[in-house]
Amino acid sequence: MRAFVFPGQGSQKVGMGADLAEASAAAREVFEEVNDALSQDLFAIMREGPEDQLTLTENAQPAIMANSIATLRVLEKEFGVVLSETGSCVAGHSLGEYSALCAVGMLSLSQTAQLLKLRGQAMQAAVPVGEGAMAALLGADIGKAEGLAQAAADGEVCEVANDNDPTQVVISGHKGAIERAIGLAKEHGIKRGIPLPVSAPFHCSLMQPAAERMAEAFADAETGNLALPVYANVTAARVSDPSEEADLLVQQITGRVRWRESVLAMRADGHEAFVELGGKVLSPMIGRIDKEASTASLITMEDLENFAKEIG
Repeated sequence: MRAFVFPGQGSQKVGMGADLAEASAAAREVFEEVNDALSQDLFAIMREGPEDQLTLTENAQPAIMANSIATLRVLEKEFGVVLSETGSCVAGHSLGEYSALCAVGMLSLSQTAQLLKLRGQAMQAAVPVGEGAMAALLGADIGKAEGLAQAAADGEVCEVANDNDPTQVVISGHKGAIERAIGLAKEHGIKRGIPLPVSAPFHCSLMQPAAERMAEAFADAETGNLALPVYANVTAARVSDPSEEADLLVQQITGRVRWRESVLAMRADGHEAFVELGGKVLSPMIGRIDKEASTASLITMEDLENFAKEIG
């Protein structure tokens, strides 16, 4: 069985999607529809930058999704590989869960772009700039990371945000608490803590105002059925019900991205192969979570052509 997976924030780079758009009308249609939905030329920022505009959360989130969905549409329209026939489930890392839900028909492309723009704006507005921070803990398992977060909090918020793989956990919270955690990392048996270049402390309780805004947005959203089940970030479990999944997306704003556990759950359910659409971020993580898992990253036309040939 094959899982299709979708990358999250941090996978953006200037030039993303440009080659696909040049080679395929299917990709161009995706970028045009996203531009129309957002009433901005997001694809110009993706193609040409400037980088500081692309890394703005409200641009990066819909851009990464658009690139993943363009990759999928090219695979389906140019190479005849249909997701619902060749895949058995989907999953995405943080905003990638929205891309996954667009891929399986729960959300339309325009709707996904608008929700991610709003999500980016709401997350940015939830905490004044400079008050929050995030750090990657290298050489940390989840137990060590939780111990460190507790020790560093000292009355402030310091929480595990992403359990990415057995060697990397991300913490999030007040800037002072994150700085203390970086300083205490070695005492907790963690190789080191590296501050992340993010504009807000994602996936922690400081994001509650953003969760409330997304709850309002989903209350008005029309959702379709899922063509394949999704493994949700906050539960690391399989979901097929659209209203349950909408609730989980709201919880995801403040909740932990349980990526390591999600991959283990997919493996336990019999998914041997993982295909990442539009990036090469999740594939290395999956390899570190389970060395037996087969992974592929589809980014270029050549990648897509080779994958289509391989699965025949």
